[in-house]
Amino acid sequence: MLGIIGAMDKEVDALREQMEGAREETIGFTRYTCGTLWGAEVCLARCGIGKVHAALCAQGMILSLGAERMLNIGVAGALRDSLQIGDIVIADSAVQHDVDTTPLGDPLGMISGPDIVHIPCDEAMKEKIRLAAEEAALRYETGAIATGDQFIVGTEKKDFLARQFDAAACDMEGGAIAQCCYEMRVPYAAVRAISDTRLGDETEYALKADLACRNEEKLLKCLIELLRTEGECQHG
Repeated sequence: MLGIIGAMDKEVDALREQMEGAREETIGFTRYTCGTLWGAEVCLARCGIGKVHAALCAQGMILSLGAERMLNIGVAGALRDSLQIGDIVIADSAVQHDVDTTPLGDPLGMISGPDIVHIPCDEAMKEKIRLAAEEAALRYETGAIATGDQFIVGTEKKDFLARQFDAAACDMEGGAIAQCCYEMRVPYAAVRAISDTRLGDETEYALKADLACRNEEKLLKCLIELLRTEGECQHG
């Protein structure tokens, strides 16, 4: 079963409305909806904003509901001038930019335990997303997605994240879900639709997030159809 996690209602509500045979389960504060989406068996959840919510949601989906691979969806802020509203970022890795044990001699962003900065995304899933983006005629770029418990505004911080981590976009959840999947050995992929540009701010985000979500829904529909065609998604 494919797990799909978004942070906000606007990222998952349209998908939930199109599910068939939906059954719901609540774990903690998270509502999970499992059923059939465009012919594929999925489990969908809104995790809430921030890294702790995201990790709890992913852990529950894996351990309690049996998600065998994970796709993190949603909107993100661009860290490159080349990325415009509605463009897609396909993550090749996830980092947590607010993890800082540099006084101990560690590189910025290193997660203690796994001792890793860039958590790699699953190559097979990443390639399927790329093909889906082309099928959906959506412009896309690849790169790291930098996660932290901060809504990033201002070009100084954005440029630092791009330079430090070779990051294409920033969010507040992806790195935590990636860590959970990495430690649980569940294939992980992430795709983000740009809701605010490198020079944009929270005002641009408020105006453009819905458009970004529509593009991501278009991409996801192509992705699931591709997975079904290749026999990689069970039919509900």
